[in-house]
Amino acid sequence: MSYLYLTILFPLIGFVLLAAGRNKLPENVAAIIGAGSVGLSALVALIAGIGFVNNGSTPVVQNLWTWFSVGDFAPGISLHLDGLSLLMMGMVTGVGFLIHIFATWYMRGEEDFARFFSYFNLFVASMLVLVLGDNLALLFLGWEGVGLCSYLLIGYYYQNPANGFAAIKAFTVTRVGDVFLLIALFLIYQQFGTLNIAEVVAAAPTVMTQSSSLTIWTALMLFLGAAGKSAQIPLQTWLADAMAGPTPVSALIHAATMVTAGVYLCCRMYTVFEMAPEVMMFISITGAVTLLVAGFAALVQTDIKRILAYSTMSQLGYMFMAVGAEAYQAGLFHMLTHAFFKALLFLSSGAVILAYHHEQNIFKMGGLFYKNKFLFACFAIGGGALAAIPFITVGFFSKDAILGAVWVQGESIAVYNSLYWVGVAGAFLTSIYTFRLIWVVFFGKENTPYHAIKGITFWGPLAILAVLSTFVGAALKAPVESILNAAKIPAFVIPEALEHGMHSAEWTAVGIALVGLVIGVVLFAFAYSAVKGFAKTSLGAGLANICRNALGFDALYDIVFVKPYLLIAKILGRDPIDRLWLVLPALVKGGHSFTSSRQTGSLRDYASSMALGIFVLLMVLIVTQIVGK
Repeated sequence: MSYLYLTILFPLIGFVLLAAGRNKLPENVAAIIGAGSVGLSALVALIAGIGFVNNGSTPVVQNLWTWFSVGDFAPGISLHLDGLSLLMMGMVTGVGFLIHIFATWYMRGEEDFARFFSYFNLFVASMLVLVLGDNLALLFLGWEGVGLCSYLLIGYYYQNPANGFAAIKAFTVTRVGDVFLLIALFLIYQQFGTLNIAEVVAAAPTVMTQSSSLTIWTALMLFLGAAGKSAQIPLQTWLADAMAGPTPVSALIHAATMVTAGVYLCCRMYTVFEMAPEVMMFISITGAVTLLVAGFAALVQTDIKRILAYSTMSQLGYMFMAVGAEAYQAGLFHMLTHAFFKALLFLSSGAVILAYHHEQNIFKMGGLFYKNKFLFACFAIGGGALAAIPFITVGFFSKDAILGAVWVQGESIAVYNSLYWVGVAGAFLTSIYTFRLIWVVFFGKENTPYHAIKGITFWGPLAILAVLSTFVGAALKAPVESILNAAKIPAFVIPEALEHGMHSAEWTAVGIALVGLVIGVVLFAFAYSAVKGFAKTSLGAGLANICRNALGFDALYDIVFVKPYLLIAKILGRDPIDRLWLVLPALVKGGHSFTSSRQTGSLRDYASSMALGIFVLLMVLIVTQIVGK
């Protein structure tokens, strides 16, 4: 495994070459460097994975050098390969490579072609540092790196001020979460005297006191850091606006990799969270609320990418609900399957956008089924996996495992029973908005002329992701469970007495999801005029507005945080402190001006001034005597 560092080095080399070349590089050269460097990284990851499995899935640590040393604190640039990091590395490099190939087609003709791929490569390198780092300090370096790259890529079309605001919003909101993560790192070092992940995970049951205030605060800070990166309430508002970036950015960062970093962190540090059951419950509740809010928001969106963004937020909610229910392996497998079908949906949406001349409003598209059946097949497979259509899509095998585990937890802890039904409601909503999206785009009235699209770099990645999003992808479940077991990520234990009930709960969820699909068919295929009529009523318009704004979190934060901050900034911008210090010189200057004005040389003026002074002194004496008594 001495070559493990190459997985990071190749994208970094690509970044340096592309950043140095910029506009001087021809598009073909930039494409080869950008996609090729990530392809080499994926190849090294594959070789490392095969070697890891052949060696009995024994964890490997590659120490490169000491990063810095302060007293006893000396974190190293060290890479750690176990089952969990292998899963993440494979997902980042494998799915990332396919998205890079697609991007070479999608970004053709764009200004600063090389700049785009330089950011893309830097992001992949940062993400690999995050998942391979053996200590929390190195993980935090990669964590901040992906945040920076996210800002650069969201604001890629910076000429449009709205895109710049979206980039700033994403950067600011995720930095709030990063502050919480940094506090968690301080608390962990205070308790353990180290930031080495393996040592912290192993020592947590003995070093930490279960449910103590310090333990709860440590776990809570860790989760809030994860929530910022993974767009969970209350730090979820940035994700939908992040769709301002190019579509490959949405596919790579906001569907398959960066937003899953929070799930990875929670699973990596699972022993810390298990010492705070209250926080575990809070994680599940947060995930459940997020998936429900995002589901309602997706119902009424008109931008194709915003619909997919809210669906991403919803699916991340399922993953966190699984983490809180101690179903880590189910959550991680759903993370992998979600990377497949959501990357497929985002890339397909990018192709749709280009086919309709960069139009993103689904109601300005229509009739695509008759123009491009390959895109319809990709969307149908991806949408089916998102809605967890049973047996034929990969989403069925991962989502139902989560809901089954939550139901089992609900048999002993009542709140999880409620969360199970929230998850079922989310599946119901998912079926409706997924069918709405597909029906309007592919079977609605054609409102924009279709532009033919072609090329192997367009359909090749989509074809591979489409296959992985079917039941074929479910074949990865056993290998994933095997390497996660080797990484000591606990498997969810199902009591024998509850197995039948769990399967019934899973099928109940499937049935309700299918009911949602039927309702979607009825509403949009046969009764769409009634839907539009209801939307024009005051009640319908009000509900649509609430859902369109995702229950008004942006407006609330604007009132509570943004406007007070801007007011304080406006006040401070006028230098009130400096002006306060200028009061004394102003008094002295004013006194000087007054006394100077009395120096007239007139005896009458001097006498009147003396009389006034005597009068003031007498008044002061009289008042003093009265108050004294």
